[in-house]
Amino acid sequence: MLLEREREEIVRACRKLSAAGLMVGTAGNVSVLAGDLVAVTPSGVDYAELAARDVGVHRLDGTPVEAPLAPTSELPLHLAVYGAYAGTGAGTGAGPGTAAIVHTHSVAATAVATLGDELPPIHYYVAMFGGTVRVAPYATYGTDELASNAVQALRGRTACLLGSHGAVTTGQDLKTAYDRSVYLEWVCDVYLRAAAAGTPRLLSPGEIEAVAAKLASYGQRP
Repeated sequence: MLLEREREEIVRACRKLSAAGLMVGTAGNVSVLAGDLVAVTPSGVDYAELAARDVGVHRLDGTPVEAPLAPTSELPLHLAVYGAYAGTGAGTGAGPGTAAIVHTHSVAATAVATLGDELPPIHYYVAMFGGTVRVAPYATYGTDELASNAVQALRGRTACLLGSHGAVTTGQDLKTAYDRSVYLEWVCDVYLRAAAAGTPRLLSPGEIEAVAAKLASYGQRP
């Protein structure tokens, strides 16, 4: 089976996203880039029933290589983001380029995506996304227009919100993209709660840059 490790990794990530409440039913999709091949979730399969063999493998031009089921309707989004940012570092700030994408319809992120043009710097965690998280203009799901809007919103960022739709996070590996989706949902939830109670204080661009520098060397392995 082609990209067996990547396909198994996608299944595990989908189950974790479902358990965390970031994916419901068949909503959302996940992909991993390996060379010139993309492993991506199929369309309309409940993640509780998803198996590695169900995860399709496609070329960067969308041609199926080993795909027993139809791919997610958002395949154009995944391919467009990889085409724009894979290997360049442009879509992920400092470090390697985008090699994994998580797209969710999580509640808080989707709610924020209906309110305005950005998730403002209400908490220093926005630094892990490269700064203020932009909201891409709404476009019908599965379209090239949506894919193009996401590519623009991700410029210099590791995450974006899709207007009245959901969230996208990227990373140099799937663990990073997954972790960012969890943090993004948390920040969106904090923003909604704070905005409901009053006018949130925002952090300055300089502070976000300082935190980004600290986060670049944060973390260790036991």
